[in-house]
Amino acid sequence: MNDLITYEFNRESRLLTPGQFQQVFSKSSRFGSSHFTILISPNQTNKPRLGFAVAKKRVKLAVQRNRIKRITRESFRLKQHELPNVDMVVLVKSGIDNLDNDTINKQLAKIWRKLIQRQKS
Repeated sequence: MNDLITYEFNRESRLLTPGQFQQVFSKSSRFGSSHFTILISPNQTNKPRLGFAVAKKRVKLAVQRNRIKRITRESFRLKQHELPNVDMVVLVKSGIDNLDNDTINKQLAKIWRKLIQRQKS
């Protein structure tokens, strides 16, 4: 029964404290695309964890910031069982609010693939 893959996104899947974010910012590798930068840092938990730092300076409207976070969270939720055990902080670049959901999903899928490839090598 323990081999069952769960697709939940709960508290254990998130970076919650400033200390957890600081750890990722202080010693991290970068993965990115034209509109995303994802900082990753190894963690001691059994699962990957996700945090966001979507700046108001990059995405003006709260509705757009929330849309980007929602799409990213969903993409992470579906891929989390394949990802290595790392803490990730998602940063966005200007212009991402002009992209449609499908384009954002494609960029995220590409980043997850890179992360999984790096883990295997």
